[in-house]
Amino acid sequence: MQFSVFDHGPPTPCPSPFNMAAYVLSHATALGDKTALEVVGGAPEILTYRALLTRVTRVAGGLRAQRLREGDRILFRLGNTPDFPVAYLACLWAGLIPIPASSQLTVPEATDIAQQTDPALILHQSGVSLPDHPAPVLTTLPEADPISPVMGDPNRLAYIIFTSGTSGRPSGVRHAHRAIWARRMMWQGWYGLTPDDRMMHAGAFNWTYTLGTGLMDPWSIGATTLIPALGVLSSALGDLASEHSASIFAAAPGVYRQMLKSPLPSLPQLRHGLSAGESLPDALRTQWRTQTGTDIHEALGMSECSTFISGSPALPAKPSTSGRPQQGRRIAVLQDGKPVPPDTPGLLAIHRDDPGLMLGYLDADLPDGDWFTTADTVSMSAEGDITYMGRNDDMMNAGGYRVSPLEVEAAFNDFQGLTGCAATAVEIKADTQVIALFYTAETPIDEDTLRAHAQSLLARYKQPRLYIHRDTLPKGGNGKLNRRLLRDAFEAPND
Repeated sequence: MQFSVFDHGPPTPCPSPFNMAAYVLSHATALGDKTALEVVGGAPEILTYRALLTRVTRVAGGLRAQRLREGDRILFRLGNTPDFPVAYLACLWAGLIPIPASSQLTVPEATDIAQQTDPALILHQSGVSLPDHPAPVLTTLPEADPISPVMGDPNRLAYIIFTSGTSGRPSGVRHAHRAIWARRMMWQGWYGLTPDDRMMHAGAFNWTYTLGTGLMDPWSIGATTLIPALGVLSSALGDLASEHSASIFAAAPGVYRQMLKSPLPSLPQLRHGLSAGESLPDALRTQWRTQTGTDIHEALGMSECSTFISGSPALPAKPSTSGRPQQGRRIAVLQDGKPVPPDTPGLLAIHRDDPGLMLGYLDADLPDGDWFTTADTVSMSAEGDITYMGRNDDMMNAGGYRVSPLEVEAAFNDFQGLTGCAATAVEIKADTQVIALFYTAETPIDEDTLRAHAQSLLARYKQPRLYIHRDTLPKGGNGKLNRRLLRDAFEAPND
């Protein structure tokens, strides 16, 4: 009997000794004056590979001159500038542990992360919140004589990132130096990336999506990366991509939505787009293809393993799927810890030997067993195609049927006047839950019209029973909908 397991052989082992930053910059000396980074849409700012390597190694020397020891933790309170990736690579180069926390955190949120991680130093820029913590603070990146990279076991701790905290307090995730080696599987499994590419990422320097997809990965292969200057509007990104000959464009679905509100310019150099962070509606994908003649390839991932399921130029995702596991991944769909038959819903799981899988959370190593089980409910076809159905804690129960919020939301993607929506089950009285659709629009929409639309596209048990107009929909720091907050806010008055 066939089961939902994808295993086409392991990836190439990570070299040892290894240093993540040294690997990312392994082409820098040979590439010399080739552009590594160009900040577009503001004051001209170009960083060559030679200049990038020099800056990183000098900041690494400056950090170690602060009497820091190998393994010390450095909390980032840095803004949207090239200093962010430079400091990140410098820490890794010097054997220090960067904690690249979002600049949007409030003082209490930043303080909570500082208390969890106990940094030896905080890198701070004006305008970014500063935690209440006794660690010394540097307001400029220190520089000194360059130092050699600290090499070592590829499985040792490299950096700590924090989840978006959709279920409460954000959790620290510990990643090894080998995590960057695992991202090689994305080069052809998602990006179609080559050294000749000019990768434009719409995100900020201090967003982990940009840090990986927009900076570390292009630099690892010797490509050029383009990042919008602070304050550039989404509506200007198309012109910038055209002007700077972007060959790959990466953004979250919300950015694509804003860009497509106006006609896009000709993009003759663009080969395709990339999307991650939340589900990309089919309507946006189709509209982008109509205007640009190119496809958007979507990826599914998480803080604990980055993106590991995707469509790609070589193997586009089948309609309504998230694509396939990248070559070298070992993936399963489990119920009660055991693989299920094809096309059967279950929890997505990653083999514990995946080189991109985290070391563990801040205070916990990986659980025992062969598989790390996620909270994502999916199904896998016999060919390995993955259909994403939502997070396990987002799945809704309607009359005994399990319903994915994504299916309900997709039914309203093209509804005229509706600018966003989120479906979740809410409790209207003890032990009674119904599906509610929270939506944004300029003004509330007639409920009978919404109900008629749902009836035309959804089975009765999938149709929302409540329609609630909101000014905004809550999202986490990574741009993902926070359905739990909607549910909790609705149910709070009934407590």
